[in-house]
Amino acid sequence: MAQRFELHPQHPQPRLIAQAAELIRRGALAAFPTDSAYALGGHLGDAALLERIRHIRGVDERHHFTLLCRDLSQIATYARVDNTQYRLLKAATPGPYTFILEGTKELPRRVLHPKRKTIGLRVPDHPVVRALLEALQEPILSSTLILPGDEEPLCDADEIAERLGRAVDLILDAGFCGCGLTTVVNLSAGGVELVRAGVGPLAPLGL
Repeated sequence: MAQRFELHPQHPQPRLIAQAAELIRRGALAAFPTDSAYALGGHLGDAALLERIRHIRGVDERHHFTLLCRDLSQIATYARVDNTQYRLLKAATPGPYTFILEGTKELPRRVLHPKRKTIGLRVPDHPVVRALLEALQEPILSSTLILPGDEEPLCDADEIAERLGRAVDLILDAGFCGCGLTTVVNLSAGGVELVRAGVGPLAPLGL
């Protein structure tokens, strides 16, 4: 069964965050809160973890995974970002936005879209995941925790434990964090294309 850490949603306990970061470094698949809903995630370099997420989500290699980054400087390490794109990212982060960008050579090819060589990137604005990213000092490879056949992502740690307690290694329980999807914007084709309108307002994107 998954380990479960109960965290304060605004002031997560540093000891538990440090333990969670160490488990993720060792390959743990975690469920954790973000500023839109709970997500699945783990170490970027772990190929087996990538396949575990695909299996749970019921998606194939064309699914866009998302790198959760601590700040914009991390995004610039893993994606090609021009000045115009950077200004847009700065206006909309941190927040519930996912930006599709062309990946750099810092990323394993297996995490990129097989044809477009793109990946989703975001800087989340939830104290728990931000503390976790700070402790890790590296991005988390993630995907929204929405299961096959469900219309909405999972938002309750008890339900996550009931449905995925044997499929994940760690549940970071910080209570209800919202139950929406991020606003997804494709910046990889040179313009600003709205892929999905979610909980992130469109005004900061100029849309």
